[in-house]
Amino acid sequence: MAAQPVLVGEIVAVQRPRRKDAARNFDALLAAAREAFAEQGAEASLEDIARRAGVGIGTLYRNFPTRRHLFESVYAEEVNALCRVALEVAGQEPWSALTSWLERFVEYTVTKQAIREALNGESEIFLACRTSMYEAGGPLFVRAQEAGEARKDMDFDDLVRMVAGITATKFVDDAQRARVVGVALDGVRCR
Repeated sequence: MAAQPVLVGEIVAVQRPRRKDAARNFDALLAAAREAFAEQGAEASLEDIARRAGVGIGTLYRNFPTRRHLFESVYAEEVNALCRVALEVAGQEPWSALTSWLERFVEYTVTKQAIREALNGESEIFLACRTSMYEAGGPLFVRAQEAGEARKDMDFDDLVRMVAGITATKFVDDAQRARVVGVALDGVRCR
């Protein structure tokens, strides 16, 4: 019997402390970890993450007993952010909504690359995150297709793989990455 997938929104919410000062530390640790993993990859120092968050290493371990807990929490929070963006942009014109979401998706892929090194791509957390991300972004793509603004000979999975593949490449800087993603999206857009 297959295990029920974990709802991504609950992963971080369940771990987040209720006391305001502890919740601030938790959020600071997530932000510091996201930044460190994006810069240094999966081997980023936990001591450096605690320092960036302005807390001691003991506070990091109280919130995230293992490196894997930290990876999973950062990853889940990134997917939660993608889902929130999908809701925020849903009222925009179809192509604008899709590209706004994809801009945030590009940021997400930078963090995902570092974390994917540390987590099994078939893990429960990855499967739950993938489902949540597709449920959030997929309708934006379908709406752009229905409006005649996006190609109909591809699906959302094609789009995600294309953008993720592009962003997995090393770029000179963020501006170059944005240009290359823009060129690829020109191939998706119907004119």
